[in-house]
Order: sequence, then C-alpha cells, then structure tokens
Amino acid sequence: MRKTQIVTITAEGRDRGKHFLLTEMDAMRSEKWAMRALLAMGRSGIDVPDDVLTSGAIGILGAGLSSIAKLPYEEAEPLLNEMLSCITFIPDLSKRDVMNPDRPISRPLILDEAMGDADIQEVVTLVQLRKEVAELHLGFSLTAGLSMLAEQWLTSRLQTTPTSRKAAGRSSRQGSRRSTNSRPVTA
Repeated sequence: MRKTQIVTITAEGRDRGKHFLLTEMDAMRSEKWAMRALLAMGRSGIDVPDDVLTSGAIGILGAGLSSIAKLPYEEAEPLLNEMLSCITFIPDLSKRDVMNPDRPISRPLILDEAMGDADIQEVVTLVQLRKEVAELHLGFSLTAGLSMLAEQWLTSRLQTTPTSRKAAGRSSRQGSRRSTNSRPVTA
C-alpha cells in the first residue's frame, strides 16, 4: 500500500485551514520521475555525484529536488506539475471514504481559476505541498536529510584533511590575567 499523509495548512493567508491528501507515486512512476529529473540535470550541465546515481531512484529523487532550482523553467515545469498529481483536496475532513474508512473523501485539485475557485490560493502553499510530497517519497524530512548530508560531508572532509604537525606557539593570552567582568562560556 502506498504511503499517504494529510497536510493542513497553518500559515496565514487564504489557504489557512485547508486540508490536502498526499499519496505516494507508485514505484514505476517515481522512478520515471527521478530519471527525467536526472536527464534534465544532465542536459543542463548540472553535476550529479556518482554516489547519487548508484543509490537508486530515491537518491536520484533527492538530488533532483535539490537541483530543480538550477534547471531552466521549461525543464522544471513538468517535474513540478507531476508532483502536484500526488495531491488531492479534502473539502471536509470529517467525511470518510466508503472504500477506505481510514481516509477522508478527497478530489483532484482545482488549480485553474477559470474552472471555479482554485483550491490553492497562495504560492507558499504550493511550495509547502511540493516539499511535503518530496518528504513523503523520500521517507524523511528534506531539511533533516540536507542536514545529515552536510554533516556527512563535513565529517568526511575533516577525516581526509591533513593536519599540521608543527607545535602550536604560545597563546597571546597565556599568562594574562582574566578580567573580573568576564565569565566562562558554557554550552
């Protein structure tokens, strides 16, 4: 069964209080999306690390999301639009789907004002929902994932960076008297 998540918009604005149901893409669609993102990055000259290529669709998906901002709009637009296909609108959170009572009734998004009142009125809502779709597919928070990647990168850099073997010189503060106004900093 594919993962789902209900997102309630809490930010101030016209979408506050609206509910959306996010549903994970099936494996085939997810892989195709990731491959299209990877190929678009390649056409745009964006360097994709080898370890991303060997980590499967999830690695490509993660790399694709962090690099979409570097793509020309014509390349990014279909990828961003396909992310929206994972989102449906929940008009009433209390009404349950007869076929799946664990889920509320939802319907496809109305995005075009010409078809009626659009379900999403704020740009920040679109950004939040796309981020949530990515996190649903990746299985972790993008922020946490980026933080983890940065920590791994920093750790690997520290382990491979040679250190100086020269003895450190005397500190300019050594032997100086501490001011009575200063206090040690504790973490």
